[in-house]
Amino acid sequence: MVNEPSEYQWSSYQCNTLGKVSDLRTPHALYLKLGESESQRQQAYRDLFKIHVSNKLLADLRKATNSCLALGSDTFIDQIEALSGRRLRAKQVGRTRLDR
Repeated sequence: MVNEPSEYQWSSYQCNTLGKVSDLRTPHALYLKLGESESQRQQAYRDLFKIHVSNKLLADLRKATNSCLALGSDTFIDQIEALSGRRLRAKQVGRTRLDR
């Protein structure tokens, strides 16, 4: 899409990091907790984007999100499944041994 988040016109990034004023944006409660002043919040928000996400992790995140599955270790997924009462990992594909 773009090389830098600030280049995407429909993102709140310019408002949250550069102080661009927009009638379309209302600061989110979590954004307001990033610092006591606007400059502190802007810097903290910029810092969130310094971490590079690998292509594999990005693909895994998209797959899990699009499939409504949890992403994490087996222990983490077991805990989330127990708490939610829902299956949150992909079923194995293919036929079972009983089907053959």
